[in-house]
Amino acid sequence: MYDTYIFDLDGTLLDTLDDLAAAVNYALRQHGMPEHTREDVRRFVGNGVRLLMTRAIPDGEDNPLFEATFQTFREYYMEHSLDTTRPYDGIPELLGELRARGKRVAVVSNKFYAATSELCHHFFPDTVEVAIGEHEAEGIRKKPAPDTVKEAFRQLGVDSRNAVYVGDSDVDLQTARNAGLPCISVLWGFRDRAFLEAHGATTFVTTPEEILC
Repeated sequence: MYDTYIFDLDGTLLDTLDDLAAAVNYALRQHGMPEHTREDVRRFVGNGVRLLMTRAIPDGEDNPLFEATFQTFREYYMEHSLDTTRPYDGIPELLGELRARGKRVAVVSNKFYAATSELCHHFFPDTVEVAIGEHEAEGIRKKPAPDTVKEAFRQLGVDSRNAVYVGDSDVDLQTARNAGLPCISVLWGFRDRAFLEAHGATTFVTTPEEILC
């Protein structure tokens, strides 16, 4: 086993898709734009909420209503991020066992910082030691840059030796590579095995329990 586990959040620890889709479509409705299906939103997620909305809004950031629509999304999501979001089966038990074995646990997400902190505090208050979202500090870039992973190590007070990154997307694979970490790709998240393999994934788990092996 590893000593330190850095987890992605959406699609890895939490199934957030329905709440994200609801927030996207609420914002689009409020500004007279066409809505998207749940599967559309599944394809859009993974690179942070701004790019999620860039993909969801017609003409993206070139749309004159982009900023207003994005702000509506943020406000709605912060109020409704716990409506249907739940940990995937076996995740609370996995995190509890890792901590019981003395392992260090952090979350690094491209979700905005406040939502990342709120969700981790709500669902994993005793197991996730550090939760880092899209960072506003100067010089800390979002994933796939390694900056937030390095920040997680700094806050944990450890280095990257015998650490692993766990995620569900191509962005997570790139982040792990950029941080010099091995990557475990989960198969219960927002991307399937064929997609992950096409982006270089080599280590897969189908249940959280397999991460303990």
